[in-house]
Amino acid sequence: MNLQEFARRKIHGYIISNNQLCKGQNMKKTILLLMCGVLTSVSYSGSNKYGKKITVKEKTKISDILSQPKKFNGKRVLVEGRVVDVCTDQGCWIMISEGKDSEPIRFKVDDGVIVFPVDEKGGTVRAQGVVNAKEYTKEELLKQEKHHAEEAGKAFDPSTVKGPKVVVILKGEGAVISR
Repeated sequence: MNLQEFARRKIHGYIISNNQLCKGQNMKKTILLLMCGVLTSVSYSGSNKYGKKITVKEKTKISDILSQPKKFNGKRVLVEGRVVDVCTDQGCWIMISEGKDSEPIRFKVDDGVIVFPVDEKGGTVRAQGVVNAKEYTKEELLKQEKHHAEEAGKAFDPSTVKGPKVVVILKGEGAVISR
């Protein structure tokens, strides 16, 4: 009996009486094929909510925020994009990018208030927060970038840090990440 005949008998409610199908390797193959079919038909399409409910209706482009930080400083915004990195230390931030070649923005939350699992990397996110644009001295940037490298488990090269510089983060309030 082939798999098609087996499926037809199962669908019509027949009791399988073919001993050959129920013996040894054939039965194992049949069960394996059925399990594969069930597993591939199940897909994950849910979303995970973090923090407060999103209340801002109008989306702001990340590129606009980064190109005009003073204009958006202190404003509550909604951004959308892909999660391109997640804090592996305490799950206290995610990096959100609008596109493959665009500069990401850091969505930072207070430690322990929201914890982003590392497996959210690659998900699509809608995130609400308050823009914080602050000018840092070179010394402050060195300290900050060293800390970020340690969190990410990456090597830190102080020669790459230039300053002073305006650093823009999104002080996170709430996010919805979907796959």
